[in-house]
Amino acid sequence: MKCAIILAGGKGTRMKAECPKVMCEVLFEPMIYYVVKAVKEAGAEDICVITGYKHEIVEGYLKDLDATICTALQEPQLGTGHAVMQAGEFIARHRDDEILILNGDGPLMDAETINKAYDYHKNNDNSITLISAIVDDTNGIGHIKRDENGVLLRIVEHKDANDEEKKINESNAGCYWFNGADLEYALSKVTNNNAQNEYYLTDTLEILINEGKNAGAYVVENSEVILGANDRKQLNGLNTIMRKNINTKLMVGGVDIPCTDGVMIGMDVEIGANTQILPNTIIIGKTKIGDNCTIGPNTYIDNSTVGNDVILDNCKILDSTIEDGVDCGPFVKVRANSVLKKGVHIGNFVEVKNSVVGEGSKSAHLTYIGDSDVGSDVNFGCGTVTCNYDGKNKARCKIGNGAFIGCNTNLIAPVEVGDMAYIAAGSTITDNIPAKALSVARAKQVNKEGWVDVKKPYKEKK
Repeated sequence: MKCAIILAGGKGTRMKAECPKVMCEVLFEPMIYYVVKAVKEAGAEDICVITGYKHEIVEGYLKDLDATICTALQEPQLGTGHAVMQAGEFIARHRDDEILILNGDGPLMDAETINKAYDYHKNNDNSITLISAIVDDTNGIGHIKRDENGVLLRIVEHKDANDEEKKINESNAGCYWFNGADLEYALSKVTNNNAQNEYYLTDTLEILINEGKNAGAYVVENSEVILGANDRKQLNGLNTIMRKNINTKLMVGGVDIPCTDGVMIGMDVEIGANTQILPNTIIIGKTKIGDNCTIGPNTYIDNSTVGNDVILDNCKILDSTIEDGVDCGPFVKVRANSVLKKGVHIGNFVEVKNSVVGEGSKSAHLTYIGDSDVGSDVNFGCGTVTCNYDGKNKARCKIGNGAFIGCNTNLIAPVEVGDMAYIAAGSTITDNIPAKALSVARAKQVNKEGWVDVKKPYKEKK
């Protein structure tokens, strides 16, 4: 059985963030989100997260993300070994299992790397297998020390390394596979006899080697997967790498991104072939987009489903469904729980909220459709408003198939407009309208001739 311990207790002082370090975001998700995702995709059946600074924030997030994840608090924080010691009960439950330990601020670590390291770990019957990478910058890394035959000896933290050891460019990724029983034993022997008076998890390697246990290091093919972030500049670097990787994967799969500048697409987004993503477009959450669409420019989509042959130009789409052949934009906002049925046209400066708009219906410009059930082939004239809120309660409008709504119409919910009904421009509708009726609801026009000369409402010129 595979299990995992994720270290997530750091403050991240150099981030200058009010939240724990692992809650700083990469592509609009906390870094720990990606670590949990990778661990679960790698097959871990039980996960324990070690929290610390502002632990309630991380614990609350994890509860919403996956209620099966358990947590353990490290307080005070006395090193990585001390952090893992806080998971003592978790480790005791999994003495007969393989336990993965990794950092919660390493969002580029993936399931493929984790499983390749696991296979190396099992094939060599190791008690401990660490993941390492060959790096160019050796400053601040944990140096992997080997003998002249390449046999793993120990890990030397940069602050404890001598000048010769600081030249070693094989870096510890802070990610390990342990046999559960051997991890429990090694932790019982770890001391804080070092420059920082901390309990280093890395000391478990030398402890297990001295006990005659097998140990090894799996060297990753792509050193990017081991990267973390200690400040906002490095966080930007993680964003850049992840954005590039996601966009590349989508383009290889047939998505057209003619200019990747400003295009940000989340890891969980699915996009069909021959869909074009134009600049300054952000697509996040569990969004799924079909084939042959044009998305953007300047479009934001979150947790929504978009069908085939859809055009979204300068749109904001939130928690909604856009069916095949819909054309939206520019400057359109579709808010949560809305459905635009097949062939709907939504034009400039239109907002749709918590509504269903039926097939082939059109709202060309300057309209608000809120809390409404709209039939098929309805035409909204410019300036139509569904008045859905009385200051205390929300109410719905129902508009039948083929209805024609004249310009500057106010529909005072709750109200129903029948099939094929017509509403004259400038009307304020407070009562239901029967099918195929014409409704006119506006004050009678009165012209008072000569009124201006009598009242003189303007300032006379001197």
